[in-house]
Amino acid sequence: MYLELPKKLQALVDQGHAVANEVFRPISRKYDLAEHQYPKELDMLAAVLDGMNAGDAESGAGAGALEQKKKKERREGVRNGGNMATVLGLLELCWGDVGLALTIPRQGLGNAALSAVANEEQLKRFAGKWAAMAITEPGAGSDSAAIRTTAVRDGDHYVLNGEKIFVTAGERADCVVVWASLDPSQGRAAIKSFVVEHGTEGMRVERLEHKLGIKASDTATLVFSDCRVPKENLLGSPEIDTQKGFGGVMQTFDNTRPVVAAMGVGVARAALERARELLRAEGYRADYDRAVFNTSAVEAELYRMEADLEAARLLTIKAAFMADNGTPNSMEASMAKAKAGRTANSVTLRCAEICSTLGYDEGELLEKWARDSKILDIFEGTQQIQQLIVARRLLGLSSTQLR
Repeated sequence: MYLELPKKLQALVDQGHAVANEVFRPISRKYDLAEHQYPKELDMLAAVLDGMNAGDAESGAGAGALEQKKKKERREGVRNGGNMATVLGLLELCWGDVGLALTIPRQGLGNAALSAVANEEQLKRFAGKWAAMAITEPGAGSDSAAIRTTAVRDGDHYVLNGEKIFVTAGERADCVVVWASLDPSQGRAAIKSFVVEHGTEGMRVERLEHKLGIKASDTATLVFSDCRVPKENLLGSPEIDTQKGFGGVMQTFDNTRPVVAAMGVGVARAALERARELLRAEGYRADYDRAVFNTSAVEAELYRMEADLEAARLLTIKAAFMADNGTPNSMEASMAKAKAGRTANSVTLRCAEICSTLGYDEGELLEKWARDSKILDIFEGTQQIQQLIVARRLLGLSSTQLR
């Protein structure tokens, strides 16, 4: 078992860290205070990522590299492909700023869905598009199967009606991958995803949300009123399969949850490193030769946070590795998301507390990181939902048997 970083991905990690340090951090506070203002500085970065992905899509840096294994022949031996590259890249970028990482053009959750389930024609047609993902509704949050947005076939189109809330990049993206039901009476199996481009008649941005953190990223409410979408924009099969229909849609999360976990690891590492620097300036020195019970309370707390962070990092790496190698990773993806989300919340908040007034003041980014980290334990499935998924997998129970 090798835990060293693959050499072919080291350059990507170095580039991600450089972007985080030289681009993200200098403008981090600016866009935290200027909520809903688009960070123009990201346009050049998006172009660079596009070039990296075009040069080697399998080990590219963005969301478009996810799930490449489904579109290529299986190879002998282990692989570190698009999932690992995306996880490692986002970890570094979120060491810089979570909100800015979430609003890089063409790197949204919708792009991950396109890469995962779009056919060859759709991949070509939507190439270069920035895609958001619209799942959550006023009455359907963690339980995605409770979706009530409908899609009714009408000739060569589907007519969508419903409301979606908390859509990341919902206003800025070029298009939105919308989850809707072909027939609510058929339950989960009837839920499909559709690509709806901005400008389509019947789709409108109702409002932008004001948030606790990730303020550089826009979060929108979208309304669909008799919105006509070409039938060719349906992702996957139009048939309702009661055996596996919804499961296929949900598999997108097996790849994107490790990505969110990596974001949590990145911001937690940033907070822990900065707390260490500030404490070192006050005379605190790490002494790993001494037992925890023989150190100061602050040092003992830092050691515990380091252990939690390393556990979250390794779970995240494992989940991404399994995805790259075609191994079912639903349980591991949820484990990584649950552990990293909880760790990011606890580490960033505790670091702000330990650093006292410095951690609470806008002169430092510690208080911002504590606010930004909260979303990482909520979106892509809350902490409680991840624990429920893990329990189902461990006990061999279905969603109807364990709710």
